[in-house]
Amino acid sequence: MAINDLILIPGLLCDKRLWQHQLDGLGDIVDITIGETRLDETINSMAARILEDAPDKFALAGLSMGGYIAQEIMRQAPERVEKLALLNTSAIADNAAQIKRRKCLIQLVKMGKFKGVTPRLLPMLIHHDALKDEYITSTITDMAENIGQNTFINQQKAILDRIDSRDDLKNINIDTLIICGRQDEITPVEIMQEIDNNIKKSNFHIIENCGHLSPLEKPETVTDLMRDWLK
Repeated sequence: MAINDLILIPGLLCDKRLWQHQLDGLGDIVDITIGETRLDETINSMAARILEDAPDKFALAGLSMGGYIAQEIMRQAPERVEKLALLNTSAIADNAAQIKRRKCLIQLVKMGKFKGVTPRLLPMLIHHDALKDEYITSTITDMAENIGQNTFINQQKAILDRIDSRDDLKNINIDTLIICGRQDEITPVEIMQEIDNNIKKSNFHIIENCGHLSPLEKPETVTDLMRDWLK
């Protein structure tokens, strides 16, 4: 059966521009919508909002925080998802170091240093070669400014409060595309390998010379992989 609808869920501090190449490159085969992640304070409620606005059946792709939400959608309404793509994400709850880093970033924002957050995060978000690409870096900065400091805090708190999803992976029984950047520092290859190992119908792709924001860093590769997955 043909896939008619695709929902793309952005990551932390990202909006539709994260998926611009996929919006342009896949719109001829599916109707695409962007999942809303700016209005809620928990992963559960973000997932519920997306489901409320979604078609009866759809393909689903999420990056990073969007992947946490996608996994929650698979708990809330697995029968509605026809195909799943998890990009640069994790099924594991934050460890102590990650919790500390998120809380430090929240504190920086509360001290009025929101504009300092993106430059601080950039070397972790993208491959070092991409730091020289003005289109990529300006897109990340512009997305962060659009999301804003209050939503950033809410998103970070939602991520901090998320559950460990590893036990739920075995319940996913649909075609699942898994994409990781070889140099992803936030959700490295071994983290995503665990997802692949626990989903029955998964197809794991590692993209070379790529960090955490694969749809933006390696747009043609991601679009091609997603096109094959949708077909």
